[in-house]
Amino acid sequence: MELAVAGTNKHKLRVLFVDDDESISGLLESELPRMGHTATICRTPSEAVNAIKSNTFDAAIIDLRMPGGSGWEVIDHLRDVSPETDYVISTGHGSMDDAIRAVRLGAYDFLPKPVSLFEIAAVLQRIGDRKALKNKNLALENRLQRVEGRSDLIGESAAMHRVRKLIDKIAPTDSAVLILGETGTGKEMVARRIHEQSERASAPFVAVNCGAIPENLVESEFFGHRKGAFTGADTARTGLFEVANGGTLFLDELGELDKSMQVKLLRFLESG
Repeated sequence: MELAVAGTNKHKLRVLFVDDDESISGLLESELPRMGHTATICRTPSEAVNAIKSNTFDAAIIDLRMPGGSGWEVIDHLRDVSPETDYVISTGHGSMDDAIRAVRLGAYDFLPKPVSLFEIAAVLQRIGDRKALKNKNLALENRLQRVEGRSDLIGESAAMHRVRKLIDKIAPTDSAVLILGETGTGKEMVARRIHEQSERASAPFVAVNCGAIPENLVESEFFGHRKGAFTGADTARTGLFEVANGGTLFLDELGELDKSMQVKLLRFLESG
């Protein structure tokens, strides 16, 4: 397995790598972060299952045949509790039957060993592209569900000129922005204009009315949940922070949220 070119992946993914081969797993432990990803390395199926219970992964690369267990156990657990995770099968004992079975179960790809780091980087790039497109589609659905005007700011008063200058100053930054104003004054239009003038313009803009979210669903709405996380959670849900990842999340009527939830949001924002 040759060394890969670092930093070629434009998406930062949370990657689970499951393989009992020390040389491969050790190499991926250092190479995946060099590609820009967060890596969790497991060398047994049971270790991988435990990792899935306590972490959320965007992608998983799984060896099918390992001492003391099978990669299929990991796949079954992923499909049950984390269906949003794209998984790739990698094995030196692979067969066409394994590939067909894996694809039928929803595998993203099948990589026969020996697999190069370039192949791994490429498949993770494709997974990242697909997830980014999915998030853009979710953001578009969110936008279409809202009754909203254009982001054009009309008016030539001195106050509007000051607003535009502030937008020009803020847009190039990567900071959280507090927009104050009475209901109906166009806070969302200002937020959207900031987004459109920023380097994040090609990423999703997601607007949410905090006051319209049922109190018992607020945390799930923002941070998402796994299937079975609570009563009624029949499917996994992607949180708004993940949908807006790389773009802008506009929180309207933030003051309507419960104080404890406001504290959680503040801590999340402070953590970056």
